[in-house]
Amino acid sequence: MKQNIKRYIGIIGTGVLLFAGCDDFLDRSPLDKVTPEAYFSSESDLAAYSIKQYEDDGNSIFTVLNASYGLGTFKFDDATDNQANVEGNTRWVPGEWKVETSGGDWDFNKIRRCNYFFEQVLPRYESGAIQGNDANIRHYIGEMYLLRAYIYFTKLTALGDFPIITGTLSDDKATLIEASKRRPRNEVARFILEDCDRASGYLLETPPNGKNRLSRDAAYLIKSRAALFEGTWLKYHKGTAQVPGGPGWPGASMDYLKGFTIDIDKEISYFLDAAKKAAEPLAEKMAGALTPNSGIRLAMKPDGTIRNQYYMMFASQNMEKFNEIIFWRAFSSTEYAGNVQMELQRNGGGSGYTKGFAESFLMKNGLPVYATGSGYKGDETLADVFAGRDDRFTLFTKYPGDTLCYYSDGKIGLAPYPQILNSTETRSSTGYTVKKGMSYDGSLGVSHHVGNIGAIVFRGAEALLNYIEADYELNHSLDSKSDRYWKALRVRAGVNPDYNKTIQATLVSKEAEGDFGAYSHGQLIDATLYNIRRERRCEFIAEAMRWNDLIRWRALDQIATKPYIIEGFKLWGPMQNWYKDENGSKLVVDPVKGNVSPKEKSLYLRPYQIVTLNNSYYNGYKWNAAHYLKPIAMKNFIQTSTSASNIENSIIYQNPGWSKVAGEDIVN
Repeated sequence: MKQNIKRYIGIIGTGVLLFAGCDDFLDRSPLDKVTPEAYFSSESDLAAYSIKQYEDDGNSIFTVLNASYGLGTFKFDDATDNQANVEGNTRWVPGEWKVETSGGDWDFNKIRRCNYFFEQVLPRYESGAIQGNDANIRHYIGEMYLLRAYIYFTKLTALGDFPIITGTLSDDKATLIEASKRRPRNEVARFILEDCDRASGYLLETPPNGKNRLSRDAAYLIKSRAALFEGTWLKYHKGTAQVPGGPGWPGASMDYLKGFTIDIDKEISYFLDAAKKAAEPLAEKMAGALTPNSGIRLAMKPDGTIRNQYYMMFASQNMEKFNEIIFWRAFSSTEYAGNVQMELQRNGGGSGYTKGFAESFLMKNGLPVYATGSGYKGDETLADVFAGRDDRFTLFTKYPGDTLCYYSDGKIGLAPYPQILNSTETRSSTGYTVKKGMSYDGSLGVSHHVGNIGAIVFRGAEALLNYIEADYELNHSLDSKSDRYWKALRVRAGVNPDYNKTIQATLVSKEAEGDFGAYSHGQLIDATLYNIRRERRCEFIAEAMRWNDLIRWRALDQIATKPYIIEGFKLWGPMQNWYKDENGSKLVVDPVKGNVSPKEKSLYLRPYQIVTLNNSYYNGYKWNAAHYLKPIAMKNFIQTSTSASNIENSIIYQNPGWSKVAGEDIVN
């Protein structure tokens, strides 16, 4: 019987017809001595199976937890206009991002494990054959629906059109090929929303074992995120091959999709309305319960007294007490989150905020830095940059002399000048150094892999932002709830809550100099929508949200014709004196052996214009529309071919602009 379990099949993908290797769940004692019918018979069985699906072999379905080195969660926004690493990313170099032979996102292992659970558990539950607390049993069923929804969401954001599989399949090639047929992305998105609805009908508001497990609030949040993603994707990619039915859409070449039709405007409205409605229950709960920000930069005293709950929400070992947190993962000294704390405490982690990001944060009076009367002191020094700014910028960015940690011997760790001359792994790439998530416990940063600060996956502030954006995208105006939610976010950030004052002072063309979100399909957006996007950008500083926002807004078209140069702090001013010793300046300008960019290029540090040799990023970020979606690996076309493994006879189609041949890149 165990062998039969292993042979339940999803669909062909990533070279897998059967389970590759042994499923840990199926192989651990005593489960290797019982039948699946006997196993799925109690509440504890369901709990064990569902929690196993959160993370398998160290690979979590929640991307922010898949960080084993460097800044962890707080580095996922690298290679955007918010943050920059030291080495660059091929998404910004058309021609260097290649189609792979195998691997990638065309994979169904986690989906089929969910489907197997439903096939085994739902009949048992309906017949009353599962022992235990009924509410908890239902909760674990709800978890599996929500996990499947989130897995499909990751497929939607990466690949767009995707097969919708709701059951396990027989071990028959023809059956598996048939099931490999891609469905248009709007159908995939609707399926995700349906799974979220199924999940919310089962899930508890307060899950067993606390917020280390998913909950009903998480279902609302995932549904609103997925609906907003799809609604804005369809709106801004409308009229392109990236949208079902659009000109050049590759699905139109497939016989099985020839009868497909779509009313794109109705679909846009459907998803935006769904995003707003899904966000509302959680937004109402969170609007008056956001974690308070005292504005105090030194967030904890040596005796452990917390002085700023908002800062410590991201830097605590136990995050359960924060109402705003919906779902988080706990770590211990034996189950670590890489060396995040060491990097935050001791160096720059190979990352840094960009000049464009720094300049997008408002003054406390609600004015942009360039506005008359803003009070902005300029950027000659970091003290000037930080003076009078949005607390989200000043709290979560290191400043020379910052108290970073307390050691057991009574010593205090202080932040040095930005470490722009360090090695690749430890450098502050831009001079604006990440501080978010840094604990004050000095023992957690003394060496690799000892930090045990929790990792936030979902928090309630997103529901407010999702509601506001969906409301404006739908109606081109803001209702009373959007008004209340926006003001709550600004008050917590220490910024004047009058967002209309900001809108009136905003020059979108000026903002566009450092913010890709000022654009959609190559055109500047209006000032209200821009400031909604600005709020999202600043609220989620270093929280792995930026890339998905940029691609759904179609905010990168303009870079195809106007490359974008990443810049950091103003190095070539008074701050250059920080990098001197008894022998003089340590700053070296040289196209081969340099360690900083030349002032002739810019007074601001340019992390990708330091050397010229083997440097694909020297002339800036460039863009090709194919990169809005990832390519499917060549092996999948071979395996789903209907004749002699000819990739041109595959039942699946490649994403727009990509080749089907491994080692090649875009085809137009």
